[in-house]
Amino acid sequence: MKSLVTCSVALLFCVADKPATSADEESKDNKTAVVFEDAVEAILKKKCQRCHNPKKLEGGLNLTTAAGIVKGSESGRVIRAGNPGESLLVEMITADEMPPPDETPRLSDAEKKLIKHWIASGARFRDPAANEPEVTQHDIVPLMHLRCVACHGGRRREAGLDLRTKESILKGGKSGPGIVAGKPNDSLIIKRIKSGEMPPRRKLVSVSVKPMEANELAMLSKWIELGLPHSNLKHDPKVEGSDTLVSEADRSFWSFQPPKAVPVPSVKHSEHVRNALDAFVIRKLESVGLSLSPAADRTTLLRRIYFELIGLPPPPDEIDAFVNDSDPLAYEKRVDRLLASPQYGARWARHWLDAAGYADSEGAQNEDRLRPHMYRYRDYVIRAFNADKPYSRFLLEQIAGDELADYENAKVIDEVLYDNLVATGFLRTAPDRTFANITNFVPDRLEVIADEIQILGSSVLGLSLHCARCHSHKFDPIPQRDYYRLTAILKDAYDEHDWLKSQGPRTLNQVATIERRQFEKHEESISQQVTVLNDKLTQMTDEVKCKQIEKRLASLPAETRDQIKAALATSESKRSAEQKTLLAKHEKHVSIPIDELKKLDSDFQKAAAEIEQNKKSLESQRMKEPRIRALWSRGEPSPTYILKRGNYLTPGRPVSPGVPSVLTDGRTQLRITRPWPNAKQTGRRLAFAQWLTTADHPLTARVRVNRIWKHHFGHGLVKTLGNFGKAGVRPTHPELLDWLAVEFVRRSWSIKAMHRLMLTSYTYRQSSQVTDVQLKNDPDGSLLSRMPLKRMEAEVLRDTLLSVAGQLDNTPFGPADAVDVRGDGLVISKGRASGWRRSIYVLQRRTQIPTLLENFDFPQMGPNCMERGSSIVAPQALHLMNNKAIHELAKQFAARVRDEAGDDRANQVEHVYRLAFSRGPNDEERSLAVETLNKLAEKWSLSKGEEKDKSNAAQTALTNFCHATMNSAAFLYID
Repeated sequence: MKSLVTCSVALLFCVADKPATSADEESKDNKTAVVFEDAVEAILKKKCQRCHNPKKLEGGLNLTTAAGIVKGSESGRVIRAGNPGESLLVEMITADEMPPPDETPRLSDAEKKLIKHWIASGARFRDPAANEPEVTQHDIVPLMHLRCVACHGGRRREAGLDLRTKESILKGGKSGPGIVAGKPNDSLIIKRIKSGEMPPRRKLVSVSVKPMEANELAMLSKWIELGLPHSNLKHDPKVEGSDTLVSEADRSFWSFQPPKAVPVPSVKHSEHVRNALDAFVIRKLESVGLSLSPAADRTTLLRRIYFELIGLPPPPDEIDAFVNDSDPLAYEKRVDRLLASPQYGARWARHWLDAAGYADSEGAQNEDRLRPHMYRYRDYVIRAFNADKPYSRFLLEQIAGDELADYENAKVIDEVLYDNLVATGFLRTAPDRTFANITNFVPDRLEVIADEIQILGSSVLGLSLHCARCHSHKFDPIPQRDYYRLTAILKDAYDEHDWLKSQGPRTLNQVATIERRQFEKHEESISQQVTVLNDKLTQMTDEVKCKQIEKRLASLPAETRDQIKAALATSESKRSAEQKTLLAKHEKHVSIPIDELKKLDSDFQKAAAEIEQNKKSLESQRMKEPRIRALWSRGEPSPTYILKRGNYLTPGRPVSPGVPSVLTDGRTQLRITRPWPNAKQTGRRLAFAQWLTTADHPLTARVRVNRIWKHHFGHGLVKTLGNFGKAGVRPTHPELLDWLAVEFVRRSWSIKAMHRLMLTSYTYRQSSQVTDVQLKNDPDGSLLSRMPLKRMEAEVLRDTLLSVAGQLDNTPFGPADAVDVRGDGLVISKGRASGWRRSIYVLQRRTQIPTLLENFDFPQMGPNCMERGSSIVAPQALHLMNNKAIHELAKQFAARVRDEAGDDRANQVEHVYRLAFSRGPNDEERSLAVETLNKLAEKWSLSKGEEKDKSNAAQTALTNFCHATMNSAAFLYID
């Protein structure tokens, strides 16, 4: 074998050293074919088969047999006969990516040249059965979709031509068959492309398509020349036997196994066990010589659960009632009351919206266009949390709401159908630049799909699925194949070859029937009022016009006057030729424009102006048509191909819709059926959502309870909230995580049940005080030896500032409140006489975050936020100290305190503390605060020099005191 390799290499060098030849001579040289078994096989055996053999199959590639090489890798073929430049095998060895560094000796330059020459000369095998055609339908179908189907496909069939399949190409259109097998030069499609007729240059931008490249045209011609060869390459891995890309060992990783019902452990300190989760926490603490901290006092607990569940401070009267409540279940009842509050949804929806990547603008471009209908999804999430919608149903609606019921044929769109459609906004949250023709090409569309996969993967599955877009995942057993199987699930709605622009076309008008009727009634009322005004104006105009015509006709002979009047009295369609001629002759007497009438009659001018103003006012009251930013199935999607290296220009093997193999047994395929008889909906997303919400799914329940835990206890049991894979952090309490996941499903996927469980535990009721022993044995608090000290999130801080100042308007739902640019930054417009609405209802633009929120770590959605940062930087303190809006709120805070507590300074101090800190001051705090207020009031009163300023000075002192509390750590932090 060595002699054969040496001879082949020598032959190759001889060919390479020859002087430049013509194209015909070069082609002749290439026909000096190198046979695989005679030369190349030995190189692959020595350098490549260690990783690419039937047992190991790295990347799904077997290089030990001709059949394995022809079959290719998970991405598709690795050799393209006659074209080494487009062969993945050549690409890998040229870049020295194969063999991997430090594993096997690299290929020599001579060996690389020999492999290239083998491919260039036709990639021949001794076994004729192994010689696959250079081009098959799997090369041509994606090419047609990329370059031609925008005008010749399912939605548009110009000239009656459909180019989506081999059969439809052969059938052709009005001009006849598109191709003639074996005769590319006689094929109409080749003629049209070469002449520049197809695609028409003037239409390219409007459909966001680029012309076919020379190499693509050559490939199409080759396919026709070869007689339209067909490949029997299967879409999916075998469902029997072993999966070559995902092993049983891969599936044994902890997060890829279903959660197990874990027995509650026995512990020494059983007096602290209020429910099962305490036992799991205590057992972990006891293993390092720790126990739970003492319980926090009642005022601390009340403030904690108020901010935890509704994001607002408790009212002073509620503090008194709770402190004095002797009911042993007083705390539990407060938890239930807060869970029933409509403000609960406004607080907890925000956590989900972060993970979902919610924004009120498209992003992706500097223009950052607004999404006028996106607020409906935000409102849906708030309602879902308030109603404690089971998480399983919550996911079903968001992933496949349009496939849950036949909304298109429904006579009435009720709340259920409406929610189904609005919920699909979850899959419409990613940044999207495809609203313009020039930013709506296939690669732009694929970026949107990739972002949605990232959002879906991180928020629901806790996996970095997007890492498998260009190659198999580097850490987790997620082949590139599985990424594209997931894109195939979304393809009935997100098809890069059948795209709806991100603004306008991608909305539905199926709002709730009640809302639709209200809109129509409102618009009809305005139209009727406008019609009345138009009729009135027409009548007035006719009357004034008649008077002016009468005046002008006075100068004409009586006979002529009578004839003209008779002609005017005759309808235009019945006038005789003589009458038409007469009126044309005297046009200046009978034709008076309305503007001229206004000049001639000042009363008419005034009345007409009033009518026009009334019409303008009415028109301004018209509403925009209510629509839903939704995702819905559009029927038959295009076929899905793995994109080698993520490049849309290099499709590999076809794949069918499917889920990550590592989360299944590797043999059971996703069962997809249409949701109802004769439905155009594919049922792909519904099948996926149903798989996600099975009781024994390895990740869905775990990921969700982990996020709930994080928001209550400061960090997740798995700290990497969006990554439960091998590169993620292992759970601190794996048994507790499994117990919670199983309990979550057992309690009908109720999120509120999880809140009750966690908040009523002794673990949650602990003090946040830290001891030296705790710092030594539990330095970061991950073992939960005490409760963490939390700083208010951006929205909680703003809402609390408004609340203590008496300026918070709790009006829910509806379009977002505007944000203005002012001297002190981006400021939220008040909009309502009663105050400002909660921060969740503020316009959330990706590029313009209100300054206060931005300073306190409000996230930019790119594409989503799994966990917010918590910075401590100077702009935060400077904003609270110097911002004009904060000073105004301090004045309103002080005015509220004076109104409610009177002029007694001790009472004022007491009330400030109770509003700001949810507790009264201790003796030292009270004494110091009163003394300071007295001194400031006296100083500023004397400086004014007038008795009447004493009151103003006292109020100014109180305002400064209120402002100081807003800047304090006790205000910003939740103990």
